[in-house]
Amino acid sequence: MESVALSLFGGLYAGRRVLVTGHTGFKGSWLVLWLRQLGASVTGLALDPDTHPSHWALLGFDDVADHRVDLLNATAVRQVLDTHEPEIVFHLAAQPLVRRSYRAPAETFSSNVTGLINLLDAIRDCPSVRVLVNATTDKVYAERDAPGGYLETDPLGGHDPYSASKACSELVTDSYRKSFFNDAVASPRIASARAGNVIGGGDWAEDRLVPDIVRAANAGHGLRIRNPLAVRPWQHVLEPLSGYLRLAQMLWHDRDFAGAWNFGPRTEGEISVGALAAQLGTNWPALRIEQDAGAHPHEAAVLRLNCNKACTQLAWQPVWNIATTLARTADWYRQFDASGQVQSADDLAAYINDARRLGLAWAG
Repeated sequence: MESVALSLFGGLYAGRRVLVTGHTGFKGSWLVLWLRQLGASVTGLALDPDTHPSHWALLGFDDVADHRVDLLNATAVRQVLDTHEPEIVFHLAAQPLVRRSYRAPAETFSSNVTGLINLLDAIRDCPSVRVLVNATTDKVYAERDAPGGYLETDPLGGHDPYSASKACSELVTDSYRKSFFNDAVASPRIASARAGNVIGGGDWAEDRLVPDIVRAANAGHGLRIRNPLAVRPWQHVLEPLSGYLRLAQMLWHDRDFAGAWNFGPRTEGEISVGALAAQLGTNWPALRIEQDAGAHPHEAAVLRLNCNKACTQLAWQPVWNIATTLARTADWYRQFDASGQVQSADDLAAYINDARRLGLAWAG
C-alpha cells in the first residue's frame, strides 16, 4: 500500500514540504494523515484542539512539525513559514461553526478574515510557496433558489457571521491573487475550495449533527435536532480532501487552475438534516430523535453545490455514496467507543482502493 500511496496525485507530494493550517481540527487532522501517507514533509500551524477527545491527539503523530500559533499573530506566522519554507499550503484554520459565530461574531471575522490576510502576507515574503489552497465552505453563496446547485460564478453572500466571514475570505483571496500574485512565472498559484458538509469519524465539535448523535447515543438520552427539513450536501471528509489534493496537484503544473472550485456529493447525498439523523440513528436503535421546536438563529434552508467544474476540469468526482459514508462514519465511532482505537487509516485505505476501482485520475 505504501508504494501505491506515494504514486497518488502523480507522486507530487512525495518529499514535498507542505504546510497545513488548522491541522489540529477535524478536517485538518484527516488531511495530515493523508499527506503523511503520500510521503510529504508536513508542518502544522493551529490552535490547540478545542474538543476532547480530539482526532489529532488520537492519531498521535510524532513526525509533524506541530506549531500552536494563532493566525492573528502575524509575526509568529511569518516565523513558521520562514523556518519550514513550505512549497504547498493548505489553509483550513477557521472558526467553522455557524451558531458560535452568532455568539462571537468579532472572533469569527478576525479568525476567518484577518487570519487569512496574515497568512497571505507571510506567503508574499516566502519565495518557497508555489501553491495555496484556501478551504472555505458551501455557505459563501448569497441565498437564492438554486435547484441545480450553486455555481462558482454565483454571487457571494452570507446571512450569518460565519457564512459572511467566509465570503469575505473568498474576496480577500481573489484580491490578493489579482493584486500581489499576478506574476505569471514567479507568483504562487492560489485557489479556493468550497466544500459541502463533511462527516466522518473523529469529529466531536459542538453543534454538529453527527457528534450530537454520537453523544446522545452514548449518554442514553434523546437527541433534539433543529431545522430537520434543512437540506445539506453531506459527504465523507475524505471527499473534499481528495479535491483539495487534486486541485493543488493541477495548480502545481498549471496556473490556469487558480480560482474557485466546488466539491460536494452527488445529488443522492443532498438530504435533509432529519433524514440523515434518522438514517445514521439506526446504528443506535435506542436513540430517540425529536425536533427542537424552540427559536433558533437563521440558517439556510437548502444548500446544494454544482460540481461540474471540478468533475470536468479536474477529473474529480465523489467516491462514496451516502450509504457508504454513513456506514463508515458509524463504524468508526462504534469501534472507538468499544476499543478506544481509531480506524482512520483503514477508512483512508478503503477510500483509495474504491477510487482506484472507479479509475479516478488522481488514484491512477
